[in-house]
Amino acid sequence: MAESSVRKRKTGKGSKGQASRHGRTPGHSSGSRGDYGMLKMVALAVLVSLVFFVYQNYGYIHTLVKAWTQRKRLIYDFNAASKREIDFSADIPKRDAVVAAFKHAWLAYERDAMGDDEYHPMGHSGSNLTSAGGIGYTVVDSIDTMLLMGLDEEYERARKWVAEELSFERDGNFSTFETTIRVLGGLLSAFHVTKDAIYIERAKDLADRMMPAFDTPTGLPLSMINLAERVGVPDPDNRGLVSTAEVSTLQLELKYLTMLTDDKTYWEKAETVMKVINNAKIASGLSSIFLNANDGKYSISPIRLGSRGDSYYEYLLKQYIQTNHTESVYRTMYKDAMAAVTTHLIRRSENEGLIYTQEIVPERNREGKITWRMVPKQDHLVCFFGGSLMLGAVRTGATGQPVSIPPRVEELTSDGKRDWINGVGLVKTCMETHKTATGLSPEIAHFRMPDDEVQTQSQHDWFIKGAGPGNTPYDARYILRPETVESLFIAWRLTGDPQYREWGWGIFEAIEKHCRIESGGYASIMNVDALPVELEDKMETFLMSETLKYLYLLFSDDTVLPLSKYVFNTEAHPFPIFTPALQTGFS
Repeated sequence: MAESSVRKRKTGKGSKGQASRHGRTPGHSSGSRGDYGMLKMVALAVLVSLVFFVYQNYGYIHTLVKAWTQRKRLIYDFNAASKREIDFSADIPKRDAVVAAFKHAWLAYERDAMGDDEYHPMGHSGSNLTSAGGIGYTVVDSIDTMLLMGLDEEYERARKWVAEELSFERDGNFSTFETTIRVLGGLLSAFHVTKDAIYIERAKDLADRMMPAFDTPTGLPLSMINLAERVGVPDPDNRGLVSTAEVSTLQLELKYLTMLTDDKTYWEKAETVMKVINNAKIASGLSSIFLNANDGKYSISPIRLGSRGDSYYEYLLKQYIQTNHTESVYRTMYKDAMAAVTTHLIRRSENEGLIYTQEIVPERNREGKITWRMVPKQDHLVCFFGGSLMLGAVRTGATGQPVSIPPRVEELTSDGKRDWINGVGLVKTCMETHKTATGLSPEIAHFRMPDDEVQTQSQHDWFIKGAGPGNTPYDARYILRPETVESLFIAWRLTGDPQYREWGWGIFEAIEKHCRIESGGYASIMNVDALPVELEDKMETFLMSETLKYLYLLFSDDTVLPLSKYVFNTEAHPFPIFTPALQTGFS
């Protein structure tokens, strides 16, 4: 009978079973109710404390949640990417459309301003950088693009001008940096493609005239050079300081010239600059945009990846690549710089999770002390950095060489994965800034900060500062810049993702629609977010040397200037990767 009772208690469906499902059983009335009430009070107290904690720390918790959701949203899927079918064959119709655009620009310049440094397509005229005359900026900057596109007739006329008309005997002050990257770089790349001695002769003549710019106590070159007098000239606007980017973006050109001439002078001048910069490092690992040419130290000046800072970081990586990974010092400097940039400059926007780079600006307070303010501002110039980070990830952040296209997750170190993901994100952000009335990106974009009071019509996390009805700020213009399409080209070659070609074609179509002058050439836009567009009568030389060249390469097959064999200077002039024959002193 006892056994039967036990069986009933386990299987029965009477009042005992029903009561237990509601948390009450006979024989435990007052004690159980007391315990249950106590639990409710404890739970309520915990809930109230939690609500109070969230209220007191809402901003911090909101930031953590936002960062987590943004991180989830932007993570690059290596596995999915590696399964994508890749086709690097040329898109011939789009490639040929870019060639036609180049001819539209070049033939107008040749008709109206052949030999002048700059072109004004609306006024059908040219201009020079000094009253002493020009040095063929537009001609020399465009030659390797003609060679690349197979424009033989146009090339022959340009070559004839270089041989018969180009002269550097100009008693005027020219930018050391711009002259190096555009003219010296253009001559060197033309020589590489053609092996025509006229180009190396002109390149050596120009470089020899520029060497006195390096005659400073530290070896940091002055901002300008008088080519006829062969005298370096400080920039009066910079109080005798020199731009970090400008002094550190001469190295690819001068090192390649040494390899072609066996003259070590150029290499030594270039390398001395890098040694000074390496010794000037500051605790944060970042670099401000100005150096003192007398003592070799950084001045108290803004820190950014935009103007006067950008190509310093670009050439750290590219010097390592140019000499076939033999100069480990540049790998170390690059990796240290990327760690500092990631910590201090790379940020994510508040709502859309866009990766962008901020600036750090020094300010003097009432006590005269220097404080540093974070500014969520990104120049269009920074848009080179997305592709550069991706390239750096597979060259300095790989577990071995070669790396797959696209890279597999196990092929990258933790730093490589970090830089790859940030690079992909920056390219996407730059494309977001093309969401304007014209489909073109402004010169400068600002990003929203939590609780800021910025009034803007933009529905995005980024905006053009000061833009509005009847107001056209400098930030709103588009001057035919190449940086976004440069990153699209590199990203395409490293991934084979057709999205990059689609984005590039959209930019090309926007240029054709809004910048093209029917009588010939292309003009800049005063406000990318206003229709109809207001044009500025200027066609920058980098339209033909960079913007259209990178678009042409984007739609060409991957055997044209492969990234495994070439490195591009900051003006898109391709130089071959080589193993140096000389023992470098800075390694």
